[in-house]
Amino acid sequence: MGLVERYLNAVAAQLPKEARDDIVAELRDEIMGRIEALEARLGRPATEAEVEALLREVGHPLTVAARYRSGPQALIGPELYPWWWFAVKVALMVLVCVTVLGAVARVAAGDMMVGQALGQAIGGFISGAATLIGVITVVGFVFERQARKPKFISEWRVKDLGLFEIANLDAETWGERLAKSDFGRDFGSDCGGDGPKARAGRQVRDRAKMSPVAGAAASAIGWTVLLLWWTGLTPLTTVRPDELAGVIDGVDYGTLLAQVVRAAYWPVIVFAAARIVFDVTRAVLGAPVRFTALGDLAFGAASAWASWWLFFWSPFSPLIRVATPAEFWQRVADLFSHGGFPVATILMIGVVWAFVAEVFRMIRALARLAVGREC
Repeated sequence: MGLVERYLNAVAAQLPKEARDDIVAELRDEIMGRIEALEARLGRPATEAEVEALLREVGHPLTVAARYRSGPQALIGPELYPWWWFAVKVALMVLVCVTVLGAVARVAAGDMMVGQALGQAIGGFISGAATLIGVITVVGFVFERQARKPKFISEWRVKDLGLFEIANLDAETWGERLAKSDFGRDFGSDCGGDGPKARAGRQVRDRAKMSPVAGAAASAIGWTVLLLWWTGLTPLTTVRPDELAGVIDGVDYGTLLAQVVRAAYWPVIVFAAARIVFDVTRAVLGAPVRFTALGDLAFGAASAWASWWLFFWSPFSPLIRVATPAEFWQRVADLFSHGGFPVATILMIGVVWAFVAEVFRMIRALARLAVGREC
């Protein structure tokens, strides 16, 4: 087999089957024409080395075949690359926080020495970073090959842009921002003289609040990190969910928490995965109000049911369940009157608070679903 045929076979292997013969025939004619021109210029047949040099000028088979393929020619194109890089930086920032907190928790609990915790934290960070970057790259790869890019790329708003400032990893820049920030205008008083007065609380909240699209993106990132930690798919931290408690006041909360984790393992995975899909979808769609409200209603109901289960049927139930509202308020009063921090009472308050919060969340979602706007 001659060099030209071997070259053409290598190109053909990279081409779509339906257009392969036509492209190879066209390329063969081009190469043979260039060889004939070379031989006419030399006045003799081209040597094998000269033919190979000519084929190098034509290009590597992978590069040549790519010219004839339709669709994206990059894993992540130039339009999506800045978004990919931003997502990577934010994910790594979250990973650093989770890793440091996990290492501190293990040292504080006396499970390991500082050096050992540091070594495990570094190893966990490297592994976790590789996984997160891989996941983000796969998402970017899928988006790159969509006929229509997500709406958040073209339909952005200026008030969303504050979210992107968190990716600035320069500590000096953050220090300057804090020093020059308008915290004084927002939260301070006019005790310094002629400075502007503090804003009203609602103004401050509205100014600090993320846009719906930015909030959806941030929520998706947060739930992804939580899911990776919960499932142990990547060692974001050496602390597992069932290792966050021990024996307190004679009660083995570690064993109880391990039982809760086993019972809730798959429900939490389903919930987190559904939440990620929901948040990504509403970010792509521009966070439509009714779609968001419908999701908030569904996830609020699921969260309320989880709180109900924790209160009445979970392994923690014998410690936190009360029969009447009067008994509930009596335990709350005892918490403040007797001092200390009884874990069972704090858990009871937390579960009840979570249930009430989800009920109000569902009520607000129903209102938004009805009127079709934020309220």
